[in-house]
Amino acid sequence: MLYSRWRFSRPIALFLCCGGLTFASACKPKEAPSDKHAEAPAQTTRKESESDLNVITLTEDAIRRLGLETQEVKEREMYRSRPYGADLVLPTDAAVIVSAPLAGTLHSPSDQPRLEVGRQVDRKQSILSIYPLLSPERSVLTPAERIRFAEAKNALAQSRIDAEGAVQQATVQVDAAKIALERAQRLLADMVGTLRAVDEAKAQLDLAEQGLAAAKLRQKQVEGVILDEEAGTLSAIAIPTPISGILRTVQVQPGEMVAAGAPLFEVMNDELLWVKAPVYVGDLDEIDSQKEARVSMLDGRPAADDVLVKPIASPPTAVPTAAAVDLYYLLPNQDGRFQPGQKLALHVPLKGQTMQTAVPWQAVIHDIYGGQWVYEQTAPQKFVRRRVQVAWVDGDWAAVRQGPAPGAKVVTAGAAEIAGVEFGFAK
Repeated sequence: MLYSRWRFSRPIALFLCCGGLTFASACKPKEAPSDKHAEAPAQTTRKESESDLNVITLTEDAIRRLGLETQEVKEREMYRSRPYGADLVLPTDAAVIVSAPLAGTLHSPSDQPRLEVGRQVDRKQSILSIYPLLSPERSVLTPAERIRFAEAKNALAQSRIDAEGAVQQATVQVDAAKIALERAQRLLADMVGTLRAVDEAKAQLDLAEQGLAAAKLRQKQVEGVILDEEAGTLSAIAIPTPISGILRTVQVQPGEMVAAGAPLFEVMNDELLWVKAPVYVGDLDEIDSQKEARVSMLDGRPAADDVLVKPIASPPTAVPTAAAVDLYYLLPNQDGRFQPGQKLALHVPLKGQTMQTAVPWQAVIHDIYGGQWVYEQTAPQKFVRRRVQVAWVDGDWAAVRQGPAPGAKVVTAGAAEIAGVEFGFAK
């Protein structure tokens, strides 16, 4: 009985409690709206531009101690150029591989035990000598060959005797012709001879001298014929280098036996190098391939030791996978400063000349993010850091697309010191 009464009275109590709470909240007075939502998250008294934040004021003594120098921004004619990565390669005729002319044993003419790579050699200098080898079937002469060899020796000896006799005979004829000429000249001087006799004597002397010269030439040719009496022995043959340069590679050493046509050594001449730069085919119309280009280190900054190179006519080469063609320039290298395979920056001139706003390249400084800046002198003791956008560099000047106007003075010497003062790392 009590349980059933409690079961029916419980929902009624909950309903009455909720109704009382609703009535209390409805009768509560409303609070005033808060002013916090109207306040801005940040406030500033006035807005300042970037130039106002970067004004550096120096005393006259500080300017003197820093040694600051300024130069005006100018509107000048700037030759456009574009940098490309380039490789130094050897010309096609700068490396020669020397091979063995025949089979034989190698010897060193200078009695050096071995050939060293990197050694300087001169043109036509004998690097090696080779003693030819006869095949085994030719090491022993057959009887018929021995007979022919003996006949050849006899014929050669007879030819030498005949040549010697002809020289002696021609010498006697020359002496007789000289005596006859002297006699004819004396008779003519004594008024008992004739001029015709003198002319005939001169002709006989000329004929005798020509005969003597021919006899001596024949004797020299006969004496130059040498027959080796022992089978299988021949004199050494010198192997010179065809060009001057250095020994790039050595495949053999003195004392080795080599076959005919075997590579012996390679000579490289690096006094002239080719600068090879792959260029995108879309840039070819802008490039002036008839003008000189400038070679610098990979940093691209102009320096006093940069070299001007001339374009050359070379076999056309390309890189089809990169849609690029190769441009070649000639680089003198007599001092050996550059090496084949070295990577450099090639600044290729572009067509056309344009008037551009230019600042001294020495005045441009770079921040850690790659930004480019200059310090403009707005007053005798005030300097403002201005952002510039360098388009290209021509010598000591940089063409800028964004920066100070022409006529403004920028700091050329001491810009890094002013940056130290501004950012607090200067002493």
